[in-house]
Amino acid sequence: MRLHRIEIEGFGPFRARQTIDLDAYAGDGIFLISGRTGAGKSSILDAVCFALYGSTPRYERGEARLRSDHAEPDDITEVALEFTTGGRTWRIERSPDYMRPKRRGDGFTPQKAEARMGERAGDDWDWQAARPVDVANLVDEIVGLNQQQFLQVILLAQGRFARFLLAKNDERQALLRTLFGTRRFEEYETALDERRKDAVARVEREAQALAGRLEHAEGIAGDILDPLDGAPELADRIEWVGRASLRARHLTEETDSAERQAAAALAAAEALHAERSGQRDRQQRRDESRRTLADLEAKAEEIALIRAERDAARSAEHVRGARDAATRALVALNVAEGALAAARSAWGDARDDVHPPLDAAPDALDVFVAEGQQRIGAWRPVRDIETGLAAAAEALEGLRAQAEDAARRDAALEERAAALPRERERVEAALVEAMTAAANIETLRQAVTALDAQLAAARSLDRLVQARARAYDELQRAKRRKDESERHLAELQRRRFAGMAGELAADLIDGEACAVCGSTSHPAPAARGDDAVTVDDIERADAARAEVAAAFEAANTALTAADRTHADAERDAGGREADEIAGDLEDTRTALADAEAAVVEKERLVAARAALDAEASDHAAAKTALVAERSELDARIAGAAAALEKDGAAVAEARGAATSVAARIEAEDRLVRVADAYADAQREAVRAEKEAVDARDALQASAEQAGFADPAEALAALREQPARAALEDRIHAHDTALAATRSALLQLELDALPEEPVDTAESAASVAAAKQAWAAAVEARTAASHRARALADAAERAVADHAQIAGLAAEAAAIRRLADTVAGRAPNAKRMKLETFVLAAELEEIVAAANVRLADMSGARYRLQHSDAVAARGAASGLGLEVMDAFTGRARPAHSLSGGETFLASLALALGLAEVVTSRAGGIRLDTLFIDEGFGSLDAETLDTAMRTLDELRQGGRTVGIISHVDAMKEQIPAQLRVEQTPQGWSRVVQEASLPA
Repeated sequence: MRLHRIEIEGFGPFRARQTIDLDAYAGDGIFLISGRTGAGKSSILDAVCFALYGSTPRYERGEARLRSDHAEPDDITEVALEFTTGGRTWRIERSPDYMRPKRRGDGFTPQKAEARMGERAGDDWDWQAARPVDVANLVDEIVGLNQQQFLQVILLAQGRFARFLLAKNDERQALLRTLFGTRRFEEYETALDERRKDAVARVEREAQALAGRLEHAEGIAGDILDPLDGAPELADRIEWVGRASLRARHLTEETDSAERQAAAALAAAEALHAERSGQRDRQQRRDESRRTLADLEAKAEEIALIRAERDAARSAEHVRGARDAATRALVALNVAEGALAAARSAWGDARDDVHPPLDAAPDALDVFVAEGQQRIGAWRPVRDIETGLAAAAEALEGLRAQAEDAARRDAALEERAAALPRERERVEAALVEAMTAAANIETLRQAVTALDAQLAAARSLDRLVQARARAYDELQRAKRRKDESERHLAELQRRRFAGMAGELAADLIDGEACAVCGSTSHPAPAARGDDAVTVDDIERADAARAEVAAAFEAANTALTAADRTHADAERDAGGREADEIAGDLEDTRTALADAEAAVVEKERLVAARAALDAEASDHAAAKTALVAERSELDARIAGAAAALEKDGAAVAEARGAATSVAARIEAEDRLVRVADAYADAQREAVRAEKEAVDARDALQASAEQAGFADPAEALAALREQPARAALEDRIHAHDTALAATRSALLQLELDALPEEPVDTAESAASVAAAKQAWAAAVEARTAASHRARALADAAERAVADHAQIAGLAAEAAAIRRLADTVAGRAPNAKRMKLETFVLAAELEEIVAAANVRLADMSGARYRLQHSDAVAARGAASGLGLEVMDAFTGRARPAHSLSGGETFLASLALALGLAEVVTSRAGGIRLDTLFIDEGFGSLDAETLDTAMRTLDELRQGGRTVGIISHVDAMKEQIPAQLRVEQTPQGWSRVVQEASLPA
């Protein structure tokens, strides 16, 4: 993967668009990114990472302040990156989320993140993704590295360089897991552990269930066998239940024989009792039949009278219909005569001398009704007019009131038209005055802003002078501590070299070869002094020296920053005193407030002038509309008055002597209805009388046909259906009972039964005793059978369950051993998890790749090696790193290395890690590499070693970018990219490539 071009605008310290052409350094192969601390060197790497992945390594744990603080509200924030991978050239353009001013109104609105990615197609770009999510997916497909891998193999960002070397086991595991995607092995471990828990729990559940079933079976067995002693095992309890089952089977056979004997005795007793009970029953039925026959024969005369009544009722049934018709006709006649009397009385009350007489015929009344309905039809339209007279009069008054209002508005309009020119002259004069006062508002605002900044700078000068003095004092103290620690380390190293002979002599053993000369005899070994210096003493002193050196660098940086801050404040204050600036600021703020008030007043007066102009232009149209409105109202008033007068005359004529037209209609309608009802009542009375005479003649004829002398005799013999059915039932019941009793008595008399009653008490007692004995035998057999079946089932199931539990226990043990081994528990002696085991193999390959460079950089003294030693106190193990020191022949922890040694080991490990990660990602070629680390901690010799290694990295066409402010590197690397701060505070990029040879 080769990076070609980086474009940055409104991002980090870069306000204006900066373009970095990395192809310009292809000939050199290595270039330096330099600049003052805080200028924005690392921001270039942030831009590369942001373009690819939408985030930066420096803000991964905090607020991502990507937009430049120097950007103006309308400035954009954008990063663009062009690169080649797999023979294809791509461009990504990306903008972050940030707040921008609203286009309308005050305040800010969020600007959403944007991104697009395209492939070069000739001189243009074929944009294949236009959303951040689509760009992320395309980067994952094209680049083949996630963000963590990219930061570890291409962009070695500040703070990450030595993290992998000095990390603890779990921290190193987390990074390797991200780089190599081995989380699935942790999922395997979790799944196996869940299987282990489930298998063990299942064995426990099945064993508890079997114990419960055995306890239930023992309760069923009861005391048929002696119980087991103590706390027997499951196998012993299963064997006991089997023996109890056999004993229960024998007991069942014994109770079955006893039940059969009891059943035979019961059957014999029941047969004897049944025979005696039968004789006793037949005796009772014979005597009962004799008594019943005598009673039935005594009722013969009564039944004959009932038969006669039934026959007469059957004959009289033929006159029932005629009787009902005559009754209905008579009722109708009475109703008609009553209605006629009421209608005649009503007609007499309603009529007067001009109407038909009281005894008028129906035809005369019909003529009167028709004439009355015609009169009512003619009056109804006039009644509707009468109802609306009041509303019409009210509407006429309303129109007259509208006309008066229009006249008043006409006068007011004329008065307002005369006042408009004077009011506009007053507003125009006030507007000119306000515009004059508001003319210099922008100048005043700029002046307030400048004076605010100048006052703040002037007031901070005393504090900044004190801060600079404190920073200088701290730098002097840090320098003294650094010089002292360097002298102490040099003294310890001198003493160690001086006492090296004694140290080597202390390890000599007679008969074993000397590590220096090879001799097996040691006649005069050097003595080791009491103040001998050890390796640990050197390492502690070197660590202390590195610590105070870092403190010195920090103090130097702090003093530089304090100097810069004080100089900036002096420049911003402009050489003026704070009190003088404060007075000018107060006066300027007062003038600004007056100007802002004038702006508000100007806007109000402009609006007022526009309103007056609009009102004047609308005056003529309003006058014309008002004239038209008054003319229309006059015409409507004249028409409404004429219509009201005409309708009043028509109503007076229709009303007559009545109080209203409606009252006259109601009186006429009531008289018409009474006359119509009187005519109908006369016709109904004549019809009802004729129907009553016809019904009476039909009743007489029907009685004679049925065989009765007159209708009264026939009606006396008539019976309703329930009564007739009761007569039939009594006759039929008597006849049936008499025949049945005679037949039954004849059969019983033929049995020749004795007259004395047969005794059944003794046989009944025998049956009860036999039945009780049989029930007891059945109960005993049933209980024994149930117990035998339950014990047999329990014994069979217990044997099967025990065998199943044994199989489950064996399976659970195998799963537990596998799960414990994969999870790093015993019997895993290394306490190494499966995922750790896989990552350890990757780590060994990384270490092998790193040692190729570390051997050259350390002069073959140091070699990294992977350690799978078991950590103390149960801590995670398997991913340890230690350093083999060829000088001592012993492994030492990475933390014991000096600052420079740590840098070289970290660089070698980072490059080895990069090689392995890229090979896992499909063998990605690394044509561009960035290193952002502290080269300032290296001495001259170590820096030369590091530079040789970095120089080797550019072989094969690779371009290496190094971020550093070390002067020695500026001298060794001619191709440079400088980041400079402008006087305004933002940064810019200056590219310098070396001249061709």
